[in-house]
Amino acid sequence: MKERYLPEDELGAGDQGSDGDGEDKPESSADDSENVAEEEASEQPVMNYNMAALTTTTIPDYFPNIPVIAINRNPVFPRFIKMIEVNDKKLCELIKRKVKLNLPYAGIFLKTDDSNDKDVVKDLSDIYKVGMFVQIVEMRELDNRLQMMVMGHRRISILRQLPEEIQLQSDMAAVAQQLGEQIAQKDQKNQRRSRRQRRLEKQNGATNGTLDEVQENGATNGKLDEVQENDADQEADVTPREQMLKTEVMENLHQIMQTGQRVLDNPVYICDLGAALTSADPSYLQQVIEETNIPERLELVLSLLKKEFELSKLQKKIGKEVEDKVKKQHREYILREQLKIIKKELGIEKDDKDAIEEKFRARLKELVVPEHVQTVIDEELNKLATLDNHSSEFSVTRNYLDWLTSLPWGKYSEETLALDKAKEILEEDHYGMDEVKKRILEFIAVSQLKGSTQGKILCFHGPPGVGKTSIARSIARALNRQYFRFSVGGMSDVAEIKGHRRTYVGAMPGKMIQCLKKTKTENPLVLIDEVDKMSRGHQGDPASALLELLDPEQNANFLDHYLDVNIDLSKVLFICTANVVDYIPEPLKDRMELIDVSGYVAEEKLAIAEKYLLPQAREHSGVKEEQLTVSKDAMYELIKAYCRESGVRNLQKHVEKILRKAAFKIVSEGTEQLTVDSSNIQEYVGIPKFTKERMYDVNPPGVVTGLAWTAYGGSTLYIETVLKKALDFDPENKEKGDLQVTGNLGDVIKESTQLAYTFSKIFLRHIDPDNKFLEKASIHLHLPEGATPKDGPSAGCAIVTALLSLGMDKPCRQNVAMTGEISLTGKVLPIGGVKEKVIADFADLPDFIVKDIEVHFASNYSDVFPVMFPDVQPKPIPS
Repeated sequence: MKERYLPEDELGAGDQGSDGDGEDKPESSADDSENVAEEEASEQPVMNYNMAALTTTTIPDYFPNIPVIAINRNPVFPRFIKMIEVNDKKLCELIKRKVKLNLPYAGIFLKTDDSNDKDVVKDLSDIYKVGMFVQIVEMRELDNRLQMMVMGHRRISILRQLPEEIQLQSDMAAVAQQLGEQIAQKDQKNQRRSRRQRRLEKQNGATNGTLDEVQENGATNGKLDEVQENDADQEADVTPREQMLKTEVMENLHQIMQTGQRVLDNPVYICDLGAALTSADPSYLQQVIEETNIPERLELVLSLLKKEFELSKLQKKIGKEVEDKVKKQHREYILREQLKIIKKELGIEKDDKDAIEEKFRARLKELVVPEHVQTVIDEELNKLATLDNHSSEFSVTRNYLDWLTSLPWGKYSEETLALDKAKEILEEDHYGMDEVKKRILEFIAVSQLKGSTQGKILCFHGPPGVGKTSIARSIARALNRQYFRFSVGGMSDVAEIKGHRRTYVGAMPGKMIQCLKKTKTENPLVLIDEVDKMSRGHQGDPASALLELLDPEQNANFLDHYLDVNIDLSKVLFICTANVVDYIPEPLKDRMELIDVSGYVAEEKLAIAEKYLLPQAREHSGVKEEQLTVSKDAMYELIKAYCRESGVRNLQKHVEKILRKAAFKIVSEGTEQLTVDSSNIQEYVGIPKFTKERMYDVNPPGVVTGLAWTAYGGSTLYIETVLKKALDFDPENKEKGDLQVTGNLGDVIKESTQLAYTFSKIFLRHIDPDNKFLEKASIHLHLPEGATPKDGPSAGCAIVTALLSLGMDKPCRQNVAMTGEISLTGKVLPIGGVKEKVIADFADLPDFIVKDIEVHFASNYSDVFPVMFPDVQPKPIPS
C-alpha cells in the first residue's frame, strides 16, 4: 500500500478533531524543582523496536503525514490499546523506518468491506474517511510480519494521498525538529542541574564531597550494577506476551488516572469506552467514530450498550439453563453409576452384559431350539461379551439376539381335532359359506387320521363384503390356533415379507417373523389379505417373495434376511383373500387352493341380518329388542331396494342407520316402542336406490337380456340392436351390411361381438335361406349404461340371439336371461360366476330363486335357439 500522510484534521480547528481528547495530553513540566530521576529518564534514547516500548516524551498536536493501516471488524478508540499485525512487506518496511526515526505514529482506518483481508487497500474508497491517530507503543518483528501494540489518541480524517518524495522530506524535517528539541531540552536540564548543584554547595559545602565520594566508592557502585543486572535478568525472563499484557494494563490505567479529572465527568471518554466495550457491528462503531456531535454520539453509544446489555442477559439466561441441564444430567449419571456399583457389591444386580446374557439364556430354557439356530445364538453371545456397551455393533447384536430368543422354537398350540365342536363354532359365527366350512372340516379330518397337522394354503376369492376375512378368524377359533392378519394390498417392498439386512439402519425382520413372535406358537393361522392388489416397486416384487413363503415344499426352510437362519413354517395354516383371481400371478396362484366365496341370495341376507347384523347393531347402539322391532317385510324391502350387492357390508350399514335413527327418537321423543316395516322404512334409510324393475317390460325384436359378472357381484345386461338405414335389395347394389358397436366395451367383448355377427349371418342362412337381412343391413349394436366399462366373452350367446331376433323381426322369449361364450362354429363354452349372475337377476323374479328358476344348459347354439324362439324350427347345422 502506498504511504498516506494526513494533513490537519477537518473535524476541528487546530487539534485534528480531538473533541476533548486534548485533555489527556501530558502537561509540560518546566518547574525547576523536578527531580533528577525524571530528567534522566527523559534523556534515555529510543530502544530497539524489537523489544522496547516505543514512546516519545510528547504526542504532537499536529502531524500532517502518516502511514495508513486498514483493519477489519473492531476500530480503535481514543485512550484504548489494540494489537495489530501487518503482513504487507512494503508497509512493514515503512513502519520500521518511521520507528527508527522516532516517528512511531500511524492512522488506523476501518475497511468498508469486511471480506477484504489485506493490510493495504487499492483505493481510498475502500476505507472509511474518519479513523484514529495512534501511537505505536510496542512493536515486534515475527517472520514476515510486524506485531504492534498501538494506542489511540484522537480522531482524524483523510484529505489526500501524498507521493514518495514528500514523505522523505517530511521525515527528515521531523527528525531535524526532534533533534533540535532534544538538544534544547538537554541544555535546559543541564542549566537546571547546575543551578541546583550550586544551591546545594552554597547551603552545605560538605555535600559535594559526599556525592563525589559515593560516586568513587566502587563497592556501592558495584551493588548498583548488581541490582541492574538482576533487573535485566528478570526482564529477560518475561515473555513477549507478558510484556505486552503488562504494557496494555499500565497504559489503560495511566489513561484513566491521568489529569486528575474524574472519568465519569468526561462524556467523550464515556462514548469511546462504551463503544469499545460492545460487540456491535463495525458499521455502528464507525458511526460513533465519525459522529462529532457529542450528545448524538452519546445516544448512539447508549443504544449500543442497551442492545449489548439485553444480549448479555439473554446469554446469561441461556448459559444458566445449559449449566443447570448439564449439572442435572451429570448428577443423574453419577448417581446412576453409584447405584450400579452398590447393587453389584450387594449382589442385587450384575453387570449389564451378564444380565443381558442371562436374560437371553433364560428365554431359551423351555424352548426346543434347532441345533443350527443354537450355534448362531452361542456365537452372538460370545461376540456380545467382547463388545463395548456403547458401540453401535453392540446394539445391533443385542437386537439380533433379542429376536432370535423371542421366537417360539418348538412351541405349538394344541389343536381342536373334534369335528363336531369345529362345525358348531363355524355355524355359530357364519351363515352359509358351505364350501368353506366343508373344506375346513376336511382339513381337520385328515389331521385326525394322520395324527399330525400340516399347513395348507387356502385362497378365498369373491366379491367384497361376503365374509372372506371374518371367516378366517372363525376358522382359527375352531382349530384353536393363534390368529395373525396382515394385508399385502399396495405392498411394493420385498423387505415387508423377507425382512431387511442387519447392516441397514433400522433393520427388522419380515411379517412372518413378527407373526411368530406375537403369536408365540409355530402353528398359527395367518391371513394374508388382498393378495390380488400387490404392486411392484423399485424395492422388488412382493408377489415373488410370497412364493417361498406359501410353497409347501419350500417354507419348511424359510429364510428371513434379518435372522439369516432357516425357519420352519410348514405347520402354519395360510389363508389368502382376493376379489379377482385373474390378478393373482400364475406362479403364486398355482401354490394355492382356490375356494370361491360367492355372494348371498336374499334368503341368506335375510338370515344373516336377523341372526348377526341386528344383534350386533343393538349392542353397539344401546337399543334394546323390546324398544325396536324390525319386520321381515322391512328387511326384505331393505335388501331389494337398497342393498342389492353380493355382500352384506352395505346391508350392515343400513341396519346400523336404522338403529341410530331409532335411538334418536327414543331419547328425543321419549318413545318406548318403535316398529319398522315396509310402510315407514323410508323414514329411516331414505329414498330407495333401486326403483326401476326393468328397462323393458316386453323385450322388442332385437333386444335380449344378458347376465354379467363383476368383482362386486352380478348384474343384468341388456343388448340392443337396431337397423340404422333402410334396406336396399336391388341385385345390382353390391353394398354389404355392416355392424357398429357402442357401450364402453373392452377388446375381448368387441372380438366376441364380431364373432357373434359372423356366426349369426351363417345361422340365419341355414334357418331361412331367403332372408338376406343381416347380409344387407347396416346395424347398430349397443350395451346400455355406457359409463360402466364392460369386457369379457360371456355375452356371445346373447349377442347372436339379439341379431337373429332383429333379422327375423321376431321378439325372443320373455323373462329369459342368458350368458355364455360362443365359438365361430356355434359351440357354447363354459361360463364363470354362475351364482353371481343368477343373483343379479333376482330383482326380476317374483318368488325365490331355488324353486321357481328354470335353467337350460347348452353345448351348441342349436340348443339355445329353440328355447329363445320356440315358434321357429331351424334346420340342423352340420357339425
